Amino acid sequence: MIRTLAVTHDHQVILDLPLTEIDPAQYQWFWADFLAPTAVETELLSSYFHFHPLEIEDCLNDVQRPKMDPNEKYVFLITHALEKAGKEAGEVDIFLGGSFLVTFHFERMREVDEAWARIHERAQDPSKKTNPIAAAYLVMDALVDEYFPCVFGIEDELAELEERGRRESVDKLLAQVFDLRSRLLKLHHTIVPMRDLLYRIINSQHVDNSKEYRVYFTDIYDHLLKLSEMVESNREMTADLRDSYISLNSNRMNGIMKTLTVITTVFMPLTLIAGIYGMNFENMPELHFKYGYFGVLGMMVFLAGAMIGWFWRRGWFK
Repeated sequence: MIRTLAVTHDHQVILDLPLTEIDPAQYQWFWADFLAPTAVETELLSSYFHFHPLEIEDCLNDVQRPKMDPNEKYVFLITHALEKAGKEAGEVDIFLGGSFLVTFHFERMREVDEAWARIHERAQDPSKKTNPIAAAYLVMDALVDEYFPCVFGIEDELAELEERGRRESVDKLLAQVFDLRSRLLKLHHTIVPMRDLLYRIINSQHVDNSKEYRVYFTDIYDHLLKLSEMVESNREMTADLRDSYISLNSNRMNGIMKTLTVITTVFMPLTLIAGIYGMNFENMPELHFKYGYFGVLGMMVFLAGAMIGWFWRRGWFK
């Protein structure tokens, strides 16, 4: 599907004109949004706009790394969108020219719809200036704003994980920590390239009116700086939690091994005595002693008590 928004020189907005009927000379600028286009519609990127074949190929091969490719008549941008859980990254490709904006994506995105609605409203007001770079800014700003719920959601899960650390098993907690680290790594792979992309836009000479809108793109860049710092901070926190849980698990294992060692050590002499008097030799004087059974039991109890007392004084039960 292709939807179009064309702004005339007298600030009238015309929606959903067929792309082939739009004459750039008759309009101040226009925006063409390609949403899950067919093969015939995708062909218009080449036949109507004459975009580079490699850039068209990048649009079709989802998902590419965020980047910026300047050309003589336009700038090609690859940006990423995130779902709320932060597990999947969607791609929004942008062709930014002096009198046109083309967005290309395979899934319907609320961020693009919001930017579309805001541009539609502003373009009808002569006092508010609209152009392709303003529309591109609104799209990218909406995309980056949706990164924050992803990062805040992970921070909430980390706080909850710390609270549950005393109640749940270490194995379950470690599995959740590694899942959070995996999601943070995916966020890192999206946020840092987007940050680098905004840095290039701010310092680029290839984007028309970039100086006028530099303060707006700088605001997005500042958001991405904050997001990247939050992601790194959360990754450090998960590393600390991982090390703490591994140490806690090791301490528990050491405690279990100490308990088993004490039990085994106490029963070793008792087993030796029971083994000696369990032999079936006829000439064993103690076997015929009237109180031999009670004497051996008493000796066993004395040995067990003496060893437990010695272990206690050594601090094995602390």
